Amino acid sequence: MYEALVNALDPLELQYELIFVDDGSRDDTYKIANNLAIADSRLRVIKFRRNYGQTPAMAAGIDNARGKVLITMDGDLQNDPKDIPNFLKKINEGYDIVVGWRYNRQDKLVSRKIPSKIANWIIGKVTGVPVKDNGCSLKAYRRTLIQEIPLYSDMHRFIPAMASLSGARIAEIKVQHHSRVFGESKYGLWRIYKVLIDLLSIKTIVSFASRPLIWFSILASVASTISLAAFGYWVVVPSLDPNGSILMMMGVSMLFGCLAIFMLLSGVLCELIYKTGDNKIEDLSKLTFKL
Repeated sequence: MYEALVNALDPLELQYELIFVDDGSRDDTYKIANNLAIADSRLRVIKFRRNYGQTPAMAAGIDNARGKVLITMDGDLQNDPKDIPNFLKKINEGYDIVVGWRYNRQDKLVSRKIPSKIANWIIGKVTGVPVKDNGCSLKAYRRTLIQEIPLYSDMHRFIPAMASLSGARIAEIKVQHHSRVFGESKYGLWRIYKVLIDLLSIKTIVSFASRPLIWFSILASVASTISLAAFGYWVVVPSLDPNGSILMMMGVSMLFGCLAIFMLLSGVLCELIYKTGDNKIEDLSKLTFKL
């Protein structure tokens, strides 16, 4: 990885730095990377005490980066560092984010390619940001933008959608993709549920970041409707069916009634947080960029 990066970047005659993030590896990764950093001052190494996942690793690298343009990529060399000049060229055209598109992806069809296509289509429809390959880690960003985007859970794949809040200019370019030679994939069909949960969070942020009370009021109205329907059943049915499930419907009515109140109060709290300026999304929406 180090050799591939240096061979791709040195001919560009740019001032650059490399940041390797060791996400709790149990082999000699850190030892080898640290020896490289001792020999080359352009390389810095960040080591996690345990494995935290891809998004925290990316966030650590981004937070410690000092360049004006940041480029992220995985360490397995499925992405090719030779594509980096194309990203820099696109950034220089005035874009804030450039996303890699693995148009000829060298992965398993059923477990990786098909779920990825479906997920990208859903993400595009839900967020309104049509990106062909949200899962490609090879991306370029302006540092002033990416360091203001909150990253948690598996949110790295939703960076373009989050950046759309600030009106960021987003481009997508084709990149090479090689068959896996090193390591093992940590992704599979079992992660789809987590993507869907994160997608719900992103939809909430993108659509209702500046008006959270409306979103929670919608959820509260649904819960209220169910509560009232159960309450009506509880009141009417005893006279018609003495053996009906009265206690169960009473419980359902109370449960969803409390849920509606909780949702409404949560919306009020979120509205107060947003209005007082403690929400990082507010800062993101006010960003301006110097191209």
